[in-house]
Amino acid sequence: MSESIFRNYIAGEWVEGAGVVANISPADTSDVIGQYAQADKAQTQAAIAAANLGQQEWQKSGLEQRYSVLMSIGDELIARKDELGELLAREEGKTLAEGAGEIYRSGQFFHYYAAEVLRQMGETADSVRPGIEVETRREPVGVVGIITPWNFPTATGAWKIAPALAFGNAVVWKPANQVPASAWALTEIISRQGLPAGTFNLVMGPGAEVGDVLINSRDINALTFTGSLETGRKVAAATAVNLVKCQLEMGSKNALVVLDDADLDNAVECAVNGAFGGTGQKCTASSRLIVTEGIHDRFVEAAKARMQKLVVGHPLKEGVHIGAVADARQMEQNLEYLALAKSEGGELVCGGQVLNEDTEGYYMQPALFTGTTNDMRINREEAFAPIACVIKVKDYDEALATLNDTNFGLTGGICTQSLKYATDFKRNAKTGCVMINLPTAGTDYHVPFGGRKDSSFGPREQGTYAKEFYTVVKTTYMRA
Repeated sequence: MSESIFRNYIAGEWVEGAGVVANISPADTSDVIGQYAQADKAQTQAAIAAANLGQQEWQKSGLEQRYSVLMSIGDELIARKDELGELLAREEGKTLAEGAGEIYRSGQFFHYYAAEVLRQMGETADSVRPGIEVETRREPVGVVGIITPWNFPTATGAWKIAPALAFGNAVVWKPANQVPASAWALTEIISRQGLPAGTFNLVMGPGAEVGDVLINSRDINALTFTGSLETGRKVAAATAVNLVKCQLEMGSKNALVVLDDADLDNAVECAVNGAFGGTGQKCTASSRLIVTEGIHDRFVEAAKARMQKLVVGHPLKEGVHIGAVADARQMEQNLEYLALAKSEGGELVCGGQVLNEDTEGYYMQPALFTGTTNDMRINREEAFAPIACVIKVKDYDEALATLNDTNFGLTGGICTQSLKYATDFKRNAKTGCVMINLPTAGTDYHVPFGGRKDSSFGPREQGTYAKEFYTVVKTTYMRA
């Protein structure tokens, strides 16, 4: 589009909003990426109405049509991964390599669900009554409201939008207001696929306007949300009133266990990559490092040495490992958690400094604390920051108990060469995802993703499990 304002997409048209916001890079506050339209409540309601009309047409589309649409979206994302990855890095702050990787992975989601379009199979059964046959099939749930966070602005949208469209649903998408450019870019690709008007809608805007309408609407059939626990509880309460199907991915406080017998070099790489990749702004980041006493001191020294080699800087520069913190508010929160960890008795052994770069932005050296215990607030609350805390424990049993002693349960990892402990851990870690000799951050797109306790609610995301949320089952009885 040639206009200076990037508009919302409603009922197959690019429309102006009730206002605009400037999208400013956290890596360079002089870099204004664009002016993005802000929808109001009336426009959000209009998008929902359009989606209900568009879905009636889209659910009638042939399987090969849906397959072609999703393949085309995936093809273009992968072909433009460098261009769109740079855009993503500019607006979110992650490194260029991470941005390009996220765009590529987003394309893979669309390719995967394109294939799933052609795998929609029903079942037949004999009735307990003579002369009657039974069959089951899955049908679209209807209109899906999608609310996504800022830390993975394209990938999170992709892994929700792709299955929604694959199974014949319409979409109303509200991205996080900090990262509208990546959402707009994906929407622009989707807008050229010839979908029935209203099948896909983008409504950028604040949660108090757009999000409030979505979560309280009686005219959507399902709502999927990724964000904070506090907001997730509000979403669950609101959707329950209208009996709207709900799926929530919320907070985490993931831990990586390092046992005495672990390969030290691999354990350090798992810890550093898992804790600080993406500037620590991942729901799968390992902010608790639970280390048994026999390897504790060697692990801390090796981790400190490895962290000192990390390069923090502008995400588009070569050789940078860690980009910018998402925004001023996130940086302020990071510094508050640094102060909290110190006040609770944690010893800062590495990092934590606010850095000045060539551009005005939000940069912070990753921080490592030792001497912490699992009952400290720094080890109970999700900081979403490049901060990791080491917790020394006696043995495996104490390590497992410490890992499970949290209100969250998304990912959990262990570094060990013991088959006995690895087997016990994968059975008894109370998390939705378990990593063995791998970082806690890093999941595949073709298998289910989600957690336990306060981390997740509702059906799993990704893989074939996504159909549990995006479809409804119909049972037919027939007497010939």
